[in-house]
Amino acid sequence: MIFCSLYSGSSGNSIFVASEKTRLLVDAGLTGKSIISALENIGEEPGELDGILVTHEHIDHVKGVGILSRKFDIPVYADAKTWVAMERCLGKIKEHNIKVIDGDFEIKDLDITSFRVPHDAVSCHGYTIAHGKKRVSVATDIGVFTEEIRRAILHSDLVLLESNHDVEMVKFGPYPYELKRRVLSELGHLSNTDAGLAALEILKEGPKKIVLGHLSGTNNIPELAYKTVENILLEEKLRMGPGMDVELSLASRIRPSSYTEV
Repeated sequence: MIFCSLYSGSSGNSIFVASEKTRLLVDAGLTGKSIISALENIGEEPGELDGILVTHEHIDHVKGVGILSRKFDIPVYADAKTWVAMERCLGKIKEHNIKVIDGDFEIKDLDITSFRVPHDAVSCHGYTIAHGKKRVSVATDIGVFTEEIRRAILHSDLVLLESNHDVEMVKFGPYPYELKRRVLSELGHLSNTDAGLAALEILKEGPKKIVLGHLSGTNNIPELAYKTVENILLEEKLRMGPGMDVELSLASRIRPSSYTEV
């Protein structure tokens, strides 16, 4: 399998996952033009996409979904509540491209498991995408790391894990009080420290590639997110680097990350 974060952050999210036969996006939260450009930059043709999996209806996850589906005749997968919530934002989608999911499903040679994550959306999901024995998980927009999330991503080879903010930066930053409460709540976003603790949990079952994503542009700094998680892992004597206990990296908010083979 191939994994590539096209964009991951508070300003927009879109993740590319592929096998030899199937090409998917998880979310399309920037303009269609931006996502087309990102795909072309990594050598992929937008017209070859087999589907877009939607995590939830917030604009930083669905902004480009409608235009991409119409332009390239791409099926869109989301649960019933999310379809209702995002319908106005997407515009008209061809009926044969409206895919309402309920539980696990398949797209060609990929097996997909959706799992609930606590976030202030009508029905927010993460996804684990499997091809044979290889598994990739996308787990962002998490207010709190739950047992359901842990079970869903435990055996994945690669996990895109939210590391949204530094708690002190939120507390003393420019956000209004109500927005600070939202970010820090159990329906908000996962902090750097909580991302590190979540990484410890899933690394108990063996080595993984962990990509830290969905960083806030206001309440985080990439180097801070990386070092916070790295320090938590090093305190538990985990070995960092290729072939070790964990390969840790960052997904960029503004450009495609490098291809990762799983």
